Amino acid sequence: MVKKYVAGETKEQRKTRKALEQAQKSVEVVQDVPQESVTNYILCLKHGTKYSSKYVNILYNMVARHCTLDYTFVCLTEDATGLNSNIKVLPLPEGLEGWWCKPYMYSADLPLNGTVLYMDLDVVISSNIDKLFTYESSKWCTIRDFTRVMRPKWEKYNSSVVKFKAGELDYVWKDFSKDPVKAMRQFHGDQDHLFEATKNKPAVTYPDSWIQSWKWEIRKSKQLGGGTRGERKLTTIEHVTPEGSCCICVFHGDPNPEHCDDPWVKENWK
Repeated sequence: MVKKYVAGETKEQRKTRKALEQAQKSVEVVQDVPQESVTNYILCLKHGTKYSSKYVNILYNMVARHCTLDYTFVCLTEDATGLNSNIKVLPLPEGLEGWWCKPYMYSADLPLNGTVLYMDLDVVISSNIDKLFTYESSKWCTIRDFTRVMRPKWEKYNSSVVKFKAGELDYVWKDFSKDPVKAMRQFHGDQDHLFEATKNKPAVTYPDSWIQSWKWEIRKSKQLGGGTRGERKLTTIEHVTPEGSCCICVFHGDPNPEHCDDPWVKENWK
C-alpha cells in the first residue's frame, strides 16, 4: 500500500515521490511489450504543451528524408494524440516535467534493444544523419554545449542529440530517481546532471561542425526581438544555409523553428 504522507516530507518531496511511484507503474506496463530484435532507434520526447504533435511528425518526416539505415521511430510521451501512426509510442511517467523527463529515456526498463539516437524536437535536419549512428559505434556520444561559441574550451554537454546503447546509461536514471528533488535543485537542467553523472564514463562528443546552433553558429546576427518568451523571433531574416558536414541545426531557446523566418528553415522544417 502506498503511503499518502511520510513523516518529515515536504510538499515538493511528496509530489516527486508520487511521480516516481507512477513511473514505476509505467515501467511495469512497458515491460509487457515484447522486446524487439536489435535495431536502431530514433527517439524523441514530447511532454506537456510546449511542443505539439506537429513537431514530432515533422521530425519523423525529416528523419525519413535524411536517414538511409533501418530504424524504428519512437516517441516517449504522455499524450500520443495526433502522432503519425507509424511512430511507436512509449508511455512517459506522470509528475516529471520539461527537460527533467529526459533522464527516464536512459532507463534499462524501456523495451528497446539496440542503438538509440535521441533528438530534441526543436531541431532541423540538414543532411544525412547515418554517421551519427556509425560514429564511434562502441561509445555513447553527445555534443558540446553551445557555450562553446563564447568559451572554445567548454566541455559540458548539450543534450539535444545523444546516442547510446539501450540500457547503457541506466545508472543516469537511477542516480536521478533516487533523489530527484536534490538533482533538480543542484543542476540547472538534465544536461548538467548528465555531465556530472557520467564523469566516470564520459561521452565521446560529435565534431562541433556536425551539429550546430542555428542562431549562434550559422547566422551572423543573434539578436531577438521583444515579445513572449517561447515565441520571440530574430530581428532580421538571413539567407544562410548550413555548411560542410553539418547535418543537424539546433534551435535552443528562442526562436523555435516555426517562429524562424529564414528561408532555409521554412523550406526544410516540414
